Amino acid sequence: MSRQQRTLKKAIEFTGTGLHTGKEIRMHLKPAEPGNGITFVRSDLEGEPEVRASSAYLKTRERRTCLHHGQAEVFTIEHLMAALLSLQIDNVEVEVNAEELPGMDGSAREFVDQLKEAGTLEQRAPRAQYAIKEPIYLRENGAALLALPGNGGLSIDYNLDYPDGVGMLSQSRQSASFMLDPEGFEKDIASARTFVFEHEVEPLMAAGLGKGANYQNTLVVGPNGVKENSLRCDDELPRHKILDLIGDLSICGVDLDAHIVATRSGHSLNLKLVNRIVEEMQQEEDRGELIRDTGLEIREILNLLPHRYPFLLIDRVIELDGFKRAVAIKNVTINEPYFQGHWPGQPIMPGVLQLEAMAQLSGVLLLRKLENTGKLAVLWSIDKVKLRGAVVPGDQLRIEVDTIRAKPSLGHVQARCKVAGKLVAEAQLKFTLIDA
Repeated sequence: MSRQQRTLKKAIEFTGTGLHTGKEIRMHLKPAEPGNGITFVRSDLEGEPEVRASSAYLKTRERRTCLHHGQAEVFTIEHLMAALLSLQIDNVEVEVNAEELPGMDGSAREFVDQLKEAGTLEQRAPRAQYAIKEPIYLRENGAALLALPGNGGLSIDYNLDYPDGVGMLSQSRQSASFMLDPEGFEKDIASARTFVFEHEVEPLMAAGLGKGANYQNTLVVGPNGVKENSLRCDDELPRHKILDLIGDLSICGVDLDAHIVATRSGHSLNLKLVNRIVEEMQQEEDRGELIRDTGLEIREILNLLPHRYPFLLIDRVIELDGFKRAVAIKNVTINEPYFQGHWPGQPIMPGVLQLEAMAQLSGVLLLRKLENTGKLAVLWSIDKVKLRGAVVPGDQLRIEVDTIRAKPSLGHVQARCKVAGKLVAEAQLKFTLIDA
């Protein structure tokens, strides 16, 4: 069922120890504008760089979920993300003074308690939704994930099957099921704590992980059961796996209508499912089957940009997330004027024109701000350019731009071009904003 976006009524603060770094961490959650999503701000770094909770910024890290963009990196975000998604809080700025979020008691319980106490505000923007239409099946190292069409919401069946690990508990196989809703999450999932098997502790410590873990914030499961602690419920372990899975799925940035069947899955496989879901969403957007409420038609683009045919290289803006992100489409046809003289026997779209398409979309994103009304975005520098594949007639170029930094006189973005989900070009662009 469709709903409006929400943010916090007031800012809240958390302090605690990072489970992996062992650092004492302070984190502030602040209300944010519609379309902002969940944005992490590294207050301890120069310039306070940001990274959005987006699949575009996922980075592989052992035993935790990590986002990385430019100078900003944050990890162990999954418990907070699960709490935000489950309580239907969509737009928050998370200011944190370290690379890791505080681990609290190893669960999402303290996050839920304070988020509920802060309260939420409904905003005048619809929350994006996406329904799984065809089964998605993934396997990896004995783990499996199956995403099926749902029944009006997100439901999860989790099967924990670690014969060498869980056998010391009541049974070697444990299962848990959950239908996502705020009350059920608080009651059944939020209190489930992270766990590790005793034989894993030494290798993890040798890898530099778990520096802040102890018997209170991490369940250590040994041959005789949980060491120096006790379970909050008989199936706390699979419930925590559901907690992690919800947190990872939140990075899709939508309310999912799906039924997920998981067996032994962890963050690595969870995030592969996230990427598959996002790829399918993007394919539907490109085909015009999934329409967001935040796009721009050509007339609106012309009102923002000074470019005109034959040098306007954007056909349609299909997504705008506040001033943070924009996605556009360019249909490449044989009738493009540059094909007459650029390798006419083997037409390939020039890489410099892909860069120009990125720059034009960047201009759309930067010039939407009221403070930039009447200004021009003049390209200042192009860095970290990589041209990775040929773009030919018949291709549909998907252009994506994410803001790294935006000031009244300066814009800095990360941009990329894709064809059929494959990255074909990327660059970082800087602009000077001047009066027209």
